[in-house]
This record gives sequence, C-alpha cells and structure tokens, in this order.
Amino acid sequence: MSEEVSTAFQAGLTHFGIAESAAAFLRYRDELLAWNSRFNLTAIKDPEEVLLKHFLDSLTLLQVYDQPGAIHVLDIGTGPGFPGLPLKIARPDWHVTLIEATGKKTTFLRHIVDTLQLTNVEVLNVRAEELAHKSPYRAQFDLVTARAVAALPTLLECSAPFCRPGGTIILPKKGELADEIKQGKRTAFRVGSHFQQDIEVTIPGLDDGRRLLVWEQQRLCPPQYPRSWAAMTKQPL
Repeated sequence: MSEEVSTAFQAGLTHFGIAESAAAFLRYRDELLAWNSRFNLTAIKDPEEVLLKHFLDSLTLLQVYDQPGAIHVLDIGTGPGFPGLPLKIARPDWHVTLIEATGKKTTFLRHIVDTLQLTNVEVLNVRAEELAHKSPYRAQFDLVTARAVAALPTLLECSAPFCRPGGTIILPKKGELADEIKQGKRTAFRVGSHFQQDIEVTIPGLDDGRRLLVWEQQRLCPPQYPRSWAAMTKQPL
C-alpha cells in the first residue's frame, strides 16, 4: 500500500479536520483499484484521481451538513461507496446505509467495510424505488444523498421518501444546472421537499463546476412515490 497522499488531498483532509484518517483512505483506494482490475467498479483508475475525484469530492458534503452524533445517512446508488463511505470514515458516529443495485459492487462494499472495521454501516443490494416503500426505511433518515446517478427530478422522487420531515437531501451535481433546478423545484413540491441552496464547490482540485444542491424535506412524501424507475425517467414529475 502506498503510504503517501498528495498535497491537495492532505490539504482537503486537514480542511475537514480529519488528517489522521489518511491511512484509512489509502487502504480504501488500494482495495478499490485492486478490485477494479477484475470487476470494473470505477472508470477513474489513476490513484491520485481516486483520492480527489472520489474521496475528497464525497467529503465536500461536510461543507453544508456536519451534524454531530449518531445521525442516520442514506446513500442511494452508492456504487463502490461514494459519498457514503468517505463520510463514514470522516464521521465515525454516523450510521450509514448504502443502497446499490449491482451485486459485484455490494460485494466490494461489504469487503471494504470489514477491511476498515467500520461499524454501523448497512449495505443493501436492492433498488431504491423498491426499498422506499418499506416502512423500516421510509422517512427514517436525517440526511439522504445520491451522487449524480440520474436527472434531478428522478433523484428527488427517489430521495424524498427516505428523508424524515426536517431532514436534508444533498444532491451533488456538475455543470450548467439552471433548467434542471427549475424542473427539480417542480418535482420537489410534489414530494414534500423545498430547495434551499446551490453551493459551488471551491476546494482545490475540485474547482471544475461541481455543485451541491441542498433540499429540506418539509413534510412526509406522499405514499405513491417513488414510482417505478421507468416511470420516473420517462415521465418525470
């Protein structure tokens, strides 16, 4: 395992007050790249890019949400763990649930959770639009996130049912988003959410148009949502 991190990544860890977590992130990176040679878990294969574009990018959510204690976090479509696992490494008290529909990725997630000896992490090999209708998970989370796995209306319809009233939804995005945000606001009204902030990410190494779209869940999401994935993508709210 490489024992060195770049100046940019180390500066990022220091910025978030977790410089002592460097070893855990290095182990995570090395395991990810080793598994990636067999299972194609990520398109980013450069070791430095993994640190910045996956790990540090995940940690940017702490710019807008950093509550102490055992808060409950849900990461939808987490892939090989982003942003949920970097957030868990940074904030060990948080309870993190990771949803991923691809079996090989959930196998890796369980492996890395065991390797890093992380506690209070639940890995679920399931589709979010199905799990959202299960009472143990509906309206149970303080923070819900999904890392640009779909258009904003679809992300909101998928995320809002999991978020408790008063909770927060953070959706990382990138690029020109004016029209998508307008569409998202219309969807938000239907699913009980309210747009709060559009925050530009300015951390060195990530200043390339990344944004954090922040929503407050103001009321319980109506029980008919989310619809099927096909309905959400073909007929957005």
